[in-house]
Amino acid sequence: MSLLTIDGLWKNYRGHSVLRGIDLVVEPHEVVCLIGASGSGKSTLLRCVNLLETVDDGTIHLDGEEITDVRTDPDTVRKRMGIVFQSFNLFPHMTVLDNITLAPRKAHGVGRGEAERQARDLLARFGLADKATAYPDQLSGGQQQRAAIIRALATRPRLMLLDEVTSALDPALVKEVLGIIRELKEGGMTMILTTHEMGFCREIADTVCFLDGGVLLERGTPEQIFTDPREPRTREFLQSVIDARRL
Repeated sequence: MSLLTIDGLWKNYRGHSVLRGIDLVVEPHEVVCLIGASGSGKSTLLRCVNLLETVDDGTIHLDGEEITDVRTDPDTVRKRMGIVFQSFNLFPHMTVLDNITLAPRKAHGVGRGEAERQARDLLARFGLADKATAYPDQLSGGQQQRAAIIRALATRPRLMLLDEVTSALDPALVKEVLGIIRELKEGGMTMILTTHEMGFCREIADTVCFLDGGVLLERGTPEQIFTDPREPRTREFLQSVIDARRL
């Protein structure tokens, strides 16, 4: 069974269609990268999957269950997903450990001792063992983003959604965050991520989807998309990325 199935998804804002008939299937352990220009609908698609946005038409199924059914409790669905945004969204008044253990304790009913043990294991795994008692403003941007990813992982999600998680970082800090994502892939985590890091996308993705004007215009393997895209708009977008890097 596919882990996630999106059928004919439409999303409108003030009469403007931001997503137009999106169809997408994500298999367990698959990594799907969404690429496209700003405003193409990538972030909105992730927000719809996480039910942070209501859909205007179409359906989304998670593990065979239609989560876009009006009777669905969004909070119950979100317990099975982790989402990380480009802004870290850590609670500034809480330590890193408290940030990470909050959802397991409050939403999943995990005891404090067990939640803290699991959190410390994750912090050690991703090189932040010595930052458990630090506050977010005492961390670098890369460390804050790593902590945000660990917070999402602490709930043991079925699916991780990562929205431009390196775009707010200095170039020197991007590598450490991409390293976490690479390790998650090696561990079999199912992920959908939006990124402008084309080299990393090519390395990590099983499937690359190019969005243009709210339409999923082309999908394929990284090899096919980056070396022989079928659609002229895909070729134009990739060329624009190359040209921007030359400036």
